[in-house]
Amino acid sequence: MAKKTLFSLCAAALVGLSGCTPSVPVEAATDANNPLCAEVTVRLPDTLAKLTKRSTTSQATGAWGNPAAVIARCGLPPTAPTVNACISVNDVDWVVDDSQKPRYRFTAYGREPGLEVFVESEKVSGTDALLDISEAVKQLPQKRRCLNHRDTLDADQLQQTDKSATAE
Repeated sequence: MAKKTLFSLCAAALVGLSGCTPSVPVEAATDANNPLCAEVTVRLPDTLAKLTKRSTTSQATGAWGNPAAVIARCGLPPTAPTVNACISVNDVDWVVDDSQKPRYRFTAYGREPGLEVFVESEKVSGTDALLDISEAVKQLPQKRRCLNHRDTLDADQLQQTDKSATAE
């Protein structure tokens, strides 16, 4: 009788464990223990672009989908100025790296510490993912903004600026 009960308990445990999804292996960033990353991590959404959040193996990280289609990491060095495309989504600037299409890397620009989001674009929209994660990312202080065509001066404007400076 004891063998039968033990077997039943083991079988029940195995059934319960088979429903568990293993943690997503994500390498922690260098400054993942930064308290500001903790502020972001606790605010990561349970659902991102209709994907359910999963546990990860490292602090200051997040993953959504099974298999993971979106992965976020906080604690990176701040993004340096770049010529890569920069977009603004919900008042968060993102540098877009499409060099590994269909996997896109979006790096929060001007936020310290740095944060990146990897998106498998064949499974989920990068825009949807950034929309859903932006409120959490706003916890990181913004030190710089992306420039756009309205933020630059053309040659005529530079000459006018020079003339007005010398006239004073």
